Amino acid sequence: MSLNSEFDLIVLGAGTGGNVVARMTAKAGWNVASVDPLPYGGTCALRGCDPKKMLVAVTEGLERVRNLKGKGLEGDIAVNWPDMIAFKRSFTEDMPPRTEAGLVEAGVTTFHGEARFTGLDTIEVNGQSLRSQNFHIATGARPSKLDITGEHLLTTSTDFLALSEKPQRIVFVGGGFIALEFSHIAKRAGGTEVTVLEMMELPLGKFDPDLVKMLVQATVDLGINMRTEVKVLSIERSGESFAVTFETPSGEEKIYCDLVVHATGRAPNIERLNLEAADVDFGPNGIKVSSYMRTTNPAIFAAGDCADSGPRLTPVSANEARIAGKNLLAGRDEQQMNYPPIPSVVFTLPPLATVGLSEAEARKQNLAFDVHFAKTDDWYSSLRVGAQRTAFKVLVEKKTGLILGVHLLGPGAEEQINLFAMAMGAGIPANEIKRMIFAYPSYASDIGSMV
Repeated sequence: MSLNSEFDLIVLGAGTGGNVVARMTAKAGWNVASVDPLPYGGTCALRGCDPKKMLVAVTEGLERVRNLKGKGLEGDIAVNWPDMIAFKRSFTEDMPPRTEAGLVEAGVTTFHGEARFTGLDTIEVNGQSLRSQNFHIATGARPSKLDITGEHLLTTSTDFLALSEKPQRIVFVGGGFIALEFSHIAKRAGGTEVTVLEMMELPLGKFDPDLVKMLVQATVDLGINMRTEVKVLSIERSGESFAVTFETPSGEEKIYCDLVVHATGRAPNIERLNLEAADVDFGPNGIKVSSYMRTTNPAIFAAGDCADSGPRLTPVSANEARIAGKNLLAGRDEQQMNYPPIPSVVFTLPPLATVGLSEAEARKQNLAFDVHFAKTDDWYSSLRVGAQRTAFKVLVEKKTGLILGVHLLGPGAEEQINLFAMAMGAGIPANEIKRMIFAYPSYASDIGSMV
């Protein structure tokens, strides 16, 4: 750590949304500092997307063997939890020192500690006052507050990814990405009782309901206890276990488990920044920013999950950070953030993917469109790997033939959705997609049959 306390730019947060800006400005010769109370690398690389998919990779191997048993594969296979976590650590343990070393090599001064604004151009970190002409905030998100009795007993997704031993009886409070993805991991890893408690009629509210229903059935088929239209009231210790009390349409129930996981979503991680001192406006969805990623304090920018801007996805934060960095370097509002069609994926098995409008959104906009919907469990791509409960839904505008929305469930969906997003962003109509020739057989070669 440098003793320097005067900077051209201080970046709060050492994840994707912060490091992009730190590197851009440092490369241009600015005197830049980076501050983070956690190991450098951010949520996605250390506590979210990447480590989660390391675990998913292991369960994919298990699923492939199970689906092809009797089709040429023999023998039993099981997940060794400690080995799986060690596999995950083979990626995550090297990331913080490598990330920080890269910043230092670029000329960035790094600080480890909680940052708090003490004025329009000053922050305090570990009792040290730092001043800067500009700031960029990319502090990400944290688990949202539930305001239920015993909330402190909840395990976070970060904790779950670091469990040294396999949990047997698990309850997930909520029905979003974390609940579905982690419950699939836990059950395939050998969890004896895995339960998901969701308030709404269906989980994954932003995804197509027809495909979500199919995924719910696949989740139930896996052996997961999927409870919807329930509200968690309290969590309390019961000996060495936990008792979770929840309200159902027919009355209160209680379930006992060894672990209760917070899976109800995340909120902007800005509470401790003392933004009022910096004259930065914010709301429940995060720091208020313009399309230039500038806050209400002209010298302060924000991007990623802590900002009230685009979808809370890592690639979005990277793009927002690039816009912020360009405007910082230009010294004026020169580049605006324009959001292209942004795909999103739930990495369950099978994966669920979406991009563009849902049917409800398209109808609300009074658009005239055709719905291409079919189950695909008898398609070659599903049969080849023994996948069941697979389907697609594609919305095509009648007048233009443009793709309005795509919703996929099945193997390869996480890659197919990217091709659809590219086509939508480029304005390629359905008839042009049908004429494209893809390598066959591949998941991409199915796309022409979906439009």
